[in-house]
Amino acid sequence: MYQYDDFDKTLVNERVAQFRSQTQRFLDGQLGDEEYRALRLRNGLYVQRFAPMLRVAIPYGLLSSRQLRMLAHVARKYDKGYGHFSTRQNIQYNWPKLEETPDILADLASVEMHAHQTSGNCIRNITTDHLAGVAADELEDPRPYCEITRQWSTFHPEFNWLPRKFKIAFSASAQERAAMQTHDIGVRLVRNSEGILGFSIYVGGGLGRTPIISVKIREWLEQEHLLSYLEAILRVYNRLGRRDNIHKARIKILVKALGAERFTQMVETEWARIKGTPGLTLAQADIDAMKSHFRPHDYAPDAAEDLSFKAHVDEDRAFASWAKHNLAQHKAPGYRAVFVSLKAPGIPPGDCTHEQMDVLAELADQYSFGEIRVTHNQNLVLADVRQTDLHALWKVLRMHNLATPNIGTLTDLICCPGLDFCSLANAGSIGVAAQINERFDNLDYIYDLGEIEVKMSGCMNGCGHHSVGHIGILGVEKIRKVVIDGEKKEFKEEWYQLTLGGSASNDATLGDRIGPSISRHEVVNAIDNILKVYVEQRRNEERFLDTYRRIGLDPFKAQVYATGETEEIA
Repeated sequence: MYQYDDFDKTLVNERVAQFRSQTQRFLDGQLGDEEYRALRLRNGLYVQRFAPMLRVAIPYGLLSSRQLRMLAHVARKYDKGYGHFSTRQNIQYNWPKLEETPDILADLASVEMHAHQTSGNCIRNITTDHLAGVAADELEDPRPYCEITRQWSTFHPEFNWLPRKFKIAFSASAQERAAMQTHDIGVRLVRNSEGILGFSIYVGGGLGRTPIISVKIREWLEQEHLLSYLEAILRVYNRLGRRDNIHKARIKILVKALGAERFTQMVETEWARIKGTPGLTLAQADIDAMKSHFRPHDYAPDAAEDLSFKAHVDEDRAFASWAKHNLAQHKAPGYRAVFVSLKAPGIPPGDCTHEQMDVLAELADQYSFGEIRVTHNQNLVLADVRQTDLHALWKVLRMHNLATPNIGTLTDLICCPGLDFCSLANAGSIGVAAQINERFDNLDYIYDLGEIEVKMSGCMNGCGHHSVGHIGILGVEKIRKVVIDGEKKEFKEEWYQLTLGGSASNDATLGDRIGPSISRHEVVNAIDNILKVYVEQRRNEERFLDTYRRIGLDPFKAQVYATGETEEIA
């Protein structure tokens, strides 16, 4: 993984000292709320419902065991003993004290971590496939290009105050696992007709209030021009993106307003002006130097010869179930990537305790070259485990409630913090997730259902990616007016809109709204009814998504609204 040089260390340490001074000035009354707000957001610090929330950057989701131990330390010393892994491959702490946040950032800096640009109208954390570098279907490891882009975008003076937040994702595998087309810019590694590696560029994706799937604006771009082309896109957006309306400020709105063809022409014109600019052209030596940080590990050449893994699968049914659902193929013979489920029943999706983090750091050192990854689906991955070590690893994971065999199933759902923490939320998410887990606790049943992606957000900002869920759940707010003792009163209630048929994979698609919103106590029943239609209508081993696309919305809608409390929400 990438290692900081002296420049990186100096930059991060100076930033910590700067933020410490800013925070102290705010606490002393020398900075007003609005002045401090802009400063704290650039350092990942939000003000939520009950306490500040600190979002820590995990570039392209990659952590060393040393860094994971530090995250455990932060959870233990400064929070309530846990952290929350998000869909941006970051971690969030929900209970830090404002006056202690500079100390947290100083501790993080000691292990090459920070919270730069995890908030604010700037280029956010660069993300990629959580199996980057080990995926059997990968064209090439995209992480060197992620790191090059991260360094270019960090504190970029021209793009530090964009019209709105900006997100970039890289993808390099046949199976899309980076949700690339839901990003402001998606970069896909491809080879041209001559076999030369380059990039396809997608622009204008995004979820939230106005979900849009991105469009391809360039079929093939030479490696050397990656940064100049990204710069051209950002320049066009920075000039023309709306700053008068926060809900229309994302690049997706600009691309839609101009049209993809005109927007592309403007980018190409800008690119022609700047692509020879010093510092924006990548020499092969620059690329090779970055690739040296991401060399393959020293895999054992005889790893595939050990037959103990198969023996354990044959002898241990529980292990066999976990191996079937929580392992992924690996480039190296005799190795597997291990998904660590953070979706155990009764636990908010994505939450991980400090004890679990410490255990995972030890396991990473013992079995996976001291590295661990964060996924978009709020799980973790030990990416380089020998098959012969899987049974021993599984036993430890199970002991610490980290071996729920549900990856890719109904209960492996994405869930934002919702109304339990977020000041923007309209409705709760964690409680509904718990109800879903409680209802669908039969593993044989959810295995029979196959691949189903449930994604839930507590508000229209879409942090839970509900718009691209096979089943999407969106929390909305309803005001109920009643008269009590002759006095009119208003009460806020939590209701939910459901969508079906979304996908963030190769066939990226927005879900279709099923109909009027439903009350909280009807959500689990509605999902049950949706699944009944699927089970009745599917053909052979057909996936839920394929069944939905074949039969359409109407059968599901009729079943959901046959009974239950519904009300249209504007």
